Amino acid sequence: MITCTALRWGAPGQPLTPAIDLTLEQGSLTGIIGANGTGKSSLLKVIAGLQKPLAGKVSVDVPRRGGLSFLPQQQHLDRQFPISLQELVAAGFWGTQLTPQQRSQRLEAVLEDWCLSGLEHRPLMALSGGELQRALLARMSLAEAPVLLLDEPHAALDEEGQALCWKHIHAWHDQGRTLIVVCHDLASVRHHTQQVVQIKNTGCVFGPSKELIRPQPHMQVA
Repeated sequence: MITCTALRWGAPGQPLTPAIDLTLEQGSLTGIIGANGTGKSSLLKVIAGLQKPLAGKVSVDVPRRGGLSFLPQQQHLDRQFPISLQELVAAGFWGTQLTPQQRSQRLEAVLEDWCLSGLEHRPLMALSGGELQRALLARMSLAEAPVLLLDEPHAALDEEGQALCWKHIHAWHDQGRTLIVVCHDLASVRHHTQQVVQIKNTGCVFGPSKELIRPQPHMQVA
């Protein structure tokens, strides 16, 4: 369970919203939506323990070290860092208890799952945006954390890649994990998540996805 109590976040002296109270049950799949600049990514970082709140607190019923896995946005990564795609993905093994043979087999399977076979030795700087995003998601696939926090996981992915991403998100959810997904695609959030947190400058609204996000004629699900 994740509980936010009288939580405010943002820059010092500049909270993005009034204080909020929020409870996300274990095993839930929650979307976070809102206009640009409302603090969606910042809220995810506060929950992950990567950013301090301005006020209030966040309680997570798992240890943040090893209990949470966080998928950042691409722009926060150094594409010049001298590692290969395989090395980036293999970082997801941190904290797991596997033999070298088990790791090798698992890594091979995950690379295939994310359509990355044959790109193992390609450096980060040589990857396309979609390839890098799938590599980051593949790294998360190796984590055994019960809570997964994903910040714009569908960024840079084509339609096929977005469908693959949602397929894995549902698979993780079926394992009983708790997932929070920041996403701009309202149709996909409405279709794929159970509940949604809508962040506004005046506060947050929380409820079932299909009730808070009304269907529109132009909506298309990835």
